Amino acid sequence: MSAIKTVLFDLDGTLVDTAPDMAAALDTLCREENQPILPYEQVRSVVSNGSVALIRLAFGDVEDESRLDYLKQRYLDIYQRNLCIDSAPFNGIDEVLKHIERNGLNWGVVTNKPGWLTLPLMDSLQLVQRAATIVSGDTTNNSKPHPDPMHHACDEAESESDECLYVGDARRDIEAGKNAGMKTLVANYGYIDAGEDVCTWGADAIINKPEEILLHLE
Repeated sequence: MSAIKTVLFDLDGTLVDTAPDMAAALDTLCREENQPILPYEQVRSVVSNGSVALIRLAFGDVEDESRLDYLKQRYLDIYQRNLCIDSAPFNGIDEVLKHIERNGLNWGVVTNKPGWLTLPLMDSLQLVQRAATIVSGDTTNNSKPHPDPMHHACDEAESESDECLYVGDARRDIEAGKNAGMKTLVANYGYIDAGEDVCTWGADAIINKPEEILLHLE
């Protein structure tokens, strides 16, 4: 296998702990709609699945499409206005990024989060200028688990697929990385439902804290 040149991260639940702000936005929407507030831990495990999953978690199976669209858009409006209140890189991530940069490697993000949320969040955390590539859910015609966004990231980072390591906290992340021919790691510290068996995802390894990424850069 080629030496790793580029480390790519999923965003929510892998690089950045965004659950506090995403859960707070859902709480606000629930209060507006006179809906019970859900326990934070219940919301946290669903965050990586996006806004529709969060709406269904809080409101059940909304059969009226216009109602679902309204709730989704209202949620996103609330979240956009409070995008980076309590969100921050996971403990250990900054040390990992500094190690990558000091050793002549580069790093980037491949997320299904739309660009109009991804870029302002990364900018607020002062990470945009440091990233070799930032690929959002709407950057390419297909999103994860399709390999298109992964290949796009490779091109921007100037690395071949087998020179990339992808770290993510969802099955689709591992599938996307494997579909693109990358080495993959499960971020077991991320937003993973208790019922999920990450051992079945087929990743090269499972890590329990960000610092363990450094063990896989050989």
